[in-house]
Amino acid sequence: MKYHFIAVEGNIGAGKTTLSQLLSQHYNAKLMLEEFAENPFLTKFYENPKQYAFPLELFFLAERFKQQQDLIKTADLFQSVTISDYLFTKCLLFAKVNLPEEEYRLYQKMYDVFSQQLTQPDILIYLHAPVNKLQSNIKKLYDYIFVDMQVKSNGGPSLIRELKRNDLTDNSKFILLADREADEFQAKRVGAHYFIVKPLSKAAMNQVFSS
Repeated sequence: MKYHFIAVEGNIGAGKTTLSQLLSQHYNAKLMLEEFAENPFLTKFYENPKQYAFPLELFFLAERFKQQQDLIKTADLFQSVTISDYLFTKCLLFAKVNLPEEEYRLYQKMYDVFSQQLTQPDILIYLHAPVNKLQSNIKKLYDYIFVDMQVKSNGGPSLIRELKRNDLTDNSKFILLADREADEFQAKRVGAHYFIVKPLSKAAMNQVFSS
């Protein structure tokens, strides 16, 4: 095969990960799926977007860079082709939406430094799908929605109430995560399907997914 690095992009629900997995199996290629490490600024960003948008985007930039850099370091002689379900350039798209102009210009300079050190895809496959198809696919992704009690300063229950108004979550099961047993009544009040006291345990997760 003449291509060594193939990236697949598209809207959420378009089938990027599914296609990447199929291509990886067909060509016996190394598969690189986007990792969603827990961003320590995410909760703070929802509470105060203006203050925490920049560190939020920097964290995502560093995580994606590290993943792609690790790919270069672990080149496999037996798997000469790599399939990725995202393009590093997407960092700029999200930053452009969330950052004010001055912060975005600084972010772009940092992005350029990182980007020059990475291997660029030989080919990009972009998946396009009608909106109704995307909505249908997204619904399937939301089987379980975990909401932390502390989001937006104890606003977890309110967030569940808001999400339930969305057509995409009609068939979703909501799990409220809390720090104390006393918050269980809040879970019942907003109609959460499950209530779990942190830290998450394997037994608690098994109970959710097996019921």
